Amino acid sequence: MADKTRLDKYLWAIRIYKTRTLATAEIESGKVKWNGSNVKPAKPVSIGDRYEIKTPARKWHIEVTGLLQNRVSYEDAIKNYIDLTTEEDKQQSQSLTTSFYTGKRQSKTGRPTKKQRRDLTDILGDDGEEPDQ
Repeated sequence: MADKTRLDKYLWAIRIYKTRTLATAEIESGKVKWNGSNVKPAKPVSIGDRYEIKTPARKWHIEVTGLLQNRVSYEDAIKNYIDLTTEEDKQQSQSLTTSFYTGKRQSKTGRPTKKQRRDLTDILGDDGEEPDQ
């Protein structure tokens, strides 16, 4: 365990953010608060600090119980913080996850797949018009 850890590195190590770059960007945009105020990514994390974190999927309230320098497995990561999130916030986040936009289009919507285009070409012909019969 280390004496000092940057906030962005800590949030990445405990698996709240997928990449350290993403953690830095979210901290700079004001999604992470310490004692109700914005912080910088290089802020040293101390045991006992409490943070309020807003991610697209969930709102977190955590208390630091251990410091990490490197990313570890989920089972090890949860030993280094206490999740103080209220049940109300957890329920709101669960309702959001069902309609959360992942960046991918839903199946069978939008542009046709390559196979569907081939099938359409077979039916309509090469020029897109119905073949003469």
